[in-house]
Amino acid sequence: MSIHPEHPFATPAAERRPSRRFRGRLPSPVTLWTAADSAGRAGLTVASVLVADGDPAFAVGVIDELSDLWEVLRRCHRVVITQLDWPDRGLADRFGYVAPAPGGPFAGTEWLDTEWGPVPAHARTWAGGRLVDPTGARLGWGVHVAVELEHIEVLAEPGPALVHRGGRYETVAGQSGQDGM
Repeated sequence: MSIHPEHPFATPAAERRPSRRFRGRLPSPVTLWTAADSAGRAGLTVASVLVADGDPAFAVGVIDELSDLWEVLRRCHRVVITQLDWPDRGLADRFGYVAPAPGGPFAGTEWLDTEWGPVPAHARTWAGGRLVDPTGARLGWGVHVAVELEHIEVLAEPGPALVHRGGRYETVAGQSGQDGM
């Protein structure tokens, strides 16, 4: 048995669709989307996300239409979007369903309950919002989800942001010294 750095079942790069190869070269923010209702909690790691500033501001994401999150979100119409930092890689893997999660993905992390859903107690940056359209238009392999942001928490000192690029996690440490544009 030998150990290789690449996934043994991964499609070779030369055989991947050009759109997949293009997307893989773009750094994407790694966020955690969580929602809760009387039936339970659900969450999903989402890297296909964009925040549109305005009055009101919106977040747009692409999520799996078969996910537990989409099922709960369509019922409760409220969601929390948490920016994950470099130390949150394990949390991202649990909610991305690529790592074992004994007791479920919410186990092993302290959570704060908000009117929009559960927030990791250690979160530095998160937003709570309301689902704009519960029908969710098909977009690529997922569902387009638009959320009107109603509440935003931003701490003064951000951690090293977690991003996904080329199938791996990377970090953005914010060396520019600027907070947004």
